Amino acid sequence: MRTKFRLIVFVVLELTTAKLLVAQKVVVDADPAHVANTFSPVHSLGAAIDRLRTGSPDHLLKDPLLKEILGAGWQTVTYRQNTELMVEAWHWNPTGKWSNAEKQEGYFTGSPEPGEEIHSSWAYPLPHRGFSRGDGNGWSRLTDGDIHSYWKSNPYLTKAFTGEDDSLHPQWVMIDLGTKIDVNAIRIAWADPYAKHYAVQFWTGELEPFYEGTQKGTWQTYPLGNISEGKGGTVTLKLVDWMIPVRYVRIWMTESSNTCDTHGSSDKRNCVGYAINELYVGALSADGSFNDYVTHFPSRDQTITWPSSVDPWTAASDLDQSRGDQVGFDFFFNSGVTRGLPTMVPIAMLYATPEDAANEIAYLYKRHYPISYVEMGEEADGQHMLPEDYATLYIQFATAIHKLVPEAKLGGPPFEGTFGDVEVWPDANGKVSWIGRFVDYLKAHGRLNDFTFFSFEHYPYQDRPSYSWADLYPEPEYVHHIVQVWKDNGVPSNIPFFMTEGNIGGGAPPSTVKAGLWLADYVGSMMAEGAGATYYFHYMPYPGGGSGFGNFLLIDKDYKVVGYPPQYIAAQLITKEWVQPIDAPHKQFKAKSDLTDAAGNVLVTAYAVERPDGQWSVMLVNRDQSNDHAVKVVFDGAVKSARSFSGQVDRITFGPNEYQWHSEPTGGHPDPDGPPSRSTVQGGADTFYQVPKASITILRGKIAP
Repeated sequence: MRTKFRLIVFVVLELTTAKLLVAQKVVVDADPAHVANTFSPVHSLGAAIDRLRTGSPDHLLKDPLLKEILGAGWQTVTYRQNTELMVEAWHWNPTGKWSNAEKQEGYFTGSPEPGEEIHSSWAYPLPHRGFSRGDGNGWSRLTDGDIHSYWKSNPYLTKAFTGEDDSLHPQWVMIDLGTKIDVNAIRIAWADPYAKHYAVQFWTGELEPFYEGTQKGTWQTYPLGNISEGKGGTVTLKLVDWMIPVRYVRIWMTESSNTCDTHGSSDKRNCVGYAINELYVGALSADGSFNDYVTHFPSRDQTITWPSSVDPWTAASDLDQSRGDQVGFDFFFNSGVTRGLPTMVPIAMLYATPEDAANEIAYLYKRHYPISYVEMGEEADGQHMLPEDYATLYIQFATAIHKLVPEAKLGGPPFEGTFGDVEVWPDANGKVSWIGRFVDYLKAHGRLNDFTFFSFEHYPYQDRPSYSWADLYPEPEYVHHIVQVWKDNGVPSNIPFFMTEGNIGGGAPPSTVKAGLWLADYVGSMMAEGAGATYYFHYMPYPGGGSGFGNFLLIDKDYKVVGYPPQYIAAQLITKEWVQPIDAPHKQFKAKSDLTDAAGNVLVTAYAVERPDGQWSVMLVNRDQSNDHAVKVVFDGAVKSARSFSGQVDRITFGPNEYQWHSEPTGGHPDPDGPPSRSTVQGGADTFYQVPKASITILRGKIAP
């Protein structure tokens, strides 16, 4: 008969009388049948490496700085793919072939054959871009004022490549006028290929059509906005006989002319999809004159536009090395940053070709670099790609990759950080879940087996310049909620999920221990929810990174370490004290706490693991910034009423006593900046363990028989 027991952590409030009067509980369900997660820290507690500033990899990925970075204890890494957020084509290998070799332009395919070391890899901004926003400083060709430039949709979303009618993958462009204004006409300067069948629509909701506004409005076709015999050229369309105040206008395209663009007819990719030189939205007066409300300018000062996709066509002349280095694969794998562990790598998919992606994975396997998983594309939701479009690309790219590397494990998308399900405009069945519709598409096409893992990012305060202490409290529930959302909306239960890039957000300066406490809470809760791995971002520091990303280590202009911020020290507690830094299974058990403040916020959270060395390790996060607490740890089982730590218990603490920030006119510096304090306590049924205010405390020891 299996004995059931629970690990109970009693937290006792110290009142003004300094007497321990009330015992509060943190209950860890340690029933062996209720293991929340079993993981190896070597493969599950990692960090993410993104595109780096041009010239910086040679400083960051070499000792002595690399040794300091690795000293945080993160193990496996995931290589991020930033070029798609910039709307660029990625040349992961500078050696390769252009589809139009004579002119050094077209669709570039990197060579799969190992040759000279790939030290750096670069991006090529897409000349047929339709986004006015996104990372970087690129702008849309739809409203740039140049009648010779044009946006063009992705050819891989057409029948020539999907095998499906183009109406099943409608392409669209949306224009944001900034505020509601009376509109009754549109002028479209079509390029080739143009739309033969399209509809001009307006958004009925008050909120933007993406994210918050997805289900708070509808796209309604103008009374005169349905065009079934488009002829191309520049057309001015009267959409309605009166005025309708609108902010968002959309062109929904379902049939192409399949006429060739300016790059000629030698490549069929030039002759499918849709292309527009310039867009104008406004009012048509009684005398036929057109009043345009759009700002046309070759910068981000232009009127905002969003497209469904972008053609990955580029030319050698588009190269811009100033935008940063994705880090060449050979340099990356041989630098030591991966520790020789299997690495999750990306492919470019939204603005790339299947052949190029397949060659990338083939190259890595020929080099015998250890690869764990392949992430397919980057943040398709953030680029407003419909799930069916992502899914058909996914199938095409999976087919190409598996032709060369059958054993490659593919997944994605990865989602941007979000608090809830990613929703899109309803399909014909009224379904809005992005992940649900993506999974449905794979099932319908018999390709669900190509989806071997699900990945997403986590940035609870990504868009906020700062955050309050109270913002620490909801983190465990954020994690629980979002994981449950993914499961409820279609992520198959038989595949692992990974948080492949995350942090609290931009407002994480090194001035307090707050960001370190968030990190401990986040990692503990994400792993308790069953994650296959979690990856810290941004692993790489940069000179002057005093706030937000890049402050994992404080370094000077010569790339020398001048301080250890809270998240660095918190990482060491998580990776070296809470768990054993070895490739062996750890069993994690969930915990609940009833120690709350007057508003119901849980003040002390707990995360317990049973380690391979036979010790129990309990990570306590005291989110009370003003009060110390005392903790009594007991194991309460069905056979014996009370069990406790026995013998020596290690106590490792990091909080304000171990870290203080000193402000200066030009920034500041920490002193002390660690190390964590260490002590030993004699365990027993009546032992109380001090948990200082605003701290992370690890309690580690053996349990009495």
